[in-house]
Amino acid sequence: MKSQDTPFEGGPMDGRVLPVLLGMTGHPPKTYRIPVPDPAGGPPTVLVYRRVPRGQSKRLGLSQGWKYEYDPTGRGGGTGGGKPRWPWSKPEPAPAPDVTPPGGPDDTDG
Repeated sequence: MKSQDTPFEGGPMDGRVLPVLLGMTGHPPKTYRIPVPDPAGGPPTVLVYRRVPRGQSKRLGLSQGWKYEYDPTGRGGGTGGGKPRWPWSKPEPAPAPDVTPPGGPDDTDG
């Protein structure tokens, strides 16, 4: 199997370069999960990194490869939490706001 030295940015792995196995297309996986053992013997913590383009060349605009960026949410892929997002799927619920918008029931001015 072929591997490629891939840099990691952010999180505990910031600045490290690890050899990552490439898939059939010649690209590293979209998400890279690193289990970190718990010193107390509990369940391991999993660090999640997302694959992003490293950059583009100035002249031809060619991709210079890939790098991994830390995903503090730990959900993996884009907004779908690692699951495929189908066109007929319901959108994820928006988080509840902390502040009542103006003109709401707590508005004492009007």
